[in-house]
Amino acid sequence: MAARAGPGAAVAGAAVVALLSAALALYGPLNAVLQRARSLHEAHSIKDMDSTFQLVRNIIPALTAKKHKGQAGRIGVVGGCREYTGAPYFAAISALKVGADLAHVFCAREAAPVIKSYSPELIVHPVLDGPNAVLEMEKWLPRLHALVVGPGLGRDGPLLDSVKGILEASKARDIPVVVDALSGPVDSSDPHGSVLRLSQALGNVTVVQKGEHDLISDGQQVLTCNHEGSSRRCGGQGDLLSGSLGVMVHWALLTGPEKTNGSSPLLLAALGACSLTRQCNHQAFQKHGRSTTTTDMIAEVGTAFSTLFET
Repeated sequence: MAARAGPGAAVAGAAVVALLSAALALYGPLNAVLQRARSLHEAHSIKDMDSTFQLVRNIIPALTAKKHKGQAGRIGVVGGCREYTGAPYFAAISALKVGADLAHVFCAREAAPVIKSYSPELIVHPVLDGPNAVLEMEKWLPRLHALVVGPGLGRDGPLLDSVKGILEASKARDIPVVVDALSGPVDSSDPHGSVLRLSQALGNVTVVQKGEHDLISDGQQVLTCNHEGSSRRCGGQGDLLSGSLGVMVHWALLTGPEKTNGSSPLLLAALGACSLTRQCNHQAFQKHGRSTTTTDMIAEVGTAFSTLFET
């Protein structure tokens, strides 16, 4: 769930059930909420995807020597436990590769040395399983532009309780939040309507449903991202998506309405992140075929980004 903590929200992902209880603590039981939402009307889909994708390009900030470190994005990743250290690394390094200036990882103590060993470019905080996790996190929230919550979080109850508090603190500060992932019932016979109703049920958060074609909805409309990827489904691709989405959400919210033509900035950010992930997958698969891994995909971020947004 990639989300803005305030009035608007984006939800990215779709597989980690463990985070569901923490995320829904803010919004209520999913089944009950969905039942209330079924009576809501279905909105129209955007048809002119070419012009929409041009709006995505408009949210990309120009590189200039006039900016200082941090302006292009300070992204926090909340996740990482003893069993899962790769996911928060993939999300954080993807955020940096896409263009964020700084990436912080807030993880469990045992995960910190491992994540630090993956890259010296990440700022790692071993606070998530401590007794004052929320207070420690609140010290950093004013310095962050967006949060990515969930990669490698695991299913530990106390850890999820801490995440619940972090989500509430982020919501109070109106910090955009990407929650990866939110699992819920999706009607395979009506995927567009199902994603639309799920967004409406959660208060018009922006929902991304990954699949053969990615579906994105803000409760008003549904976008389909059918950018070419590949048939390779290695683990970690969703972390690349969530990390890149965290950066693009920050950029999109900074962009004025004159550049987005009145479109939802969160929809544009989600479409951009989905397209980038698919392009990375496509390029990596052309080189590595069946042996493609997420590490290969991350190596393609620079050229994929240039192909999609700068040419």
